[in-house]
Amino acid sequence: MSATIKVDVRQLPHAEGLPLPAYQTADAAGLDLLAAVPEEAPLVLVSGKYAMVPTGLTIALPPGYEAQVRPRSGLAAKHGVTVLNSPGTIDADYRGEINVLLINHGEAPFSIRRGERIAQMVIAPVVQAQLVPVTALPSTERGSGGFGSTGR
Repeated sequence: MSATIKVDVRQLPHAEGLPLPAYQTADAAGLDLLAAVPEEAPLVLVSGKYAMVPTGLTIALPPGYEAQVRPRSGLAAKHGVTVLNSPGTIDADYRGEINVLLINHGEAPFSIRRGERIAQMVIAPVVQAQLVPVTALPSTERGSGGFGSTGR
């Protein structure tokens, strides 16, 4: 069973009437984020273009946590629409609105309607590294082999 943490969430006026993000199944890792665009003005994302989509939410994560904004597989598979900066990172000290940068890699325009599930948000613990300057690194079997060096 996974751990649970409390995250304060505030809906901004343009998200009024929308449900809060929710897990769609008991074992889901991500909460679905909804588009807080005006009902009368869906955002049309033409092929090859990207746009910042508001969610109307601000959150206060506990120290030591982050929120990752990830694509929804259904939007990508069915329409070619995905999160451009995936995963987007929301730091624990950020208090601004969560926006989702979507891009349309599909061939047809995609209409984003109010309340549509546009991305998922995964809350995760953060480990910060302390970088230690050295003159040499320990050797490994792989060494400096990069892109494609371990297989196809």
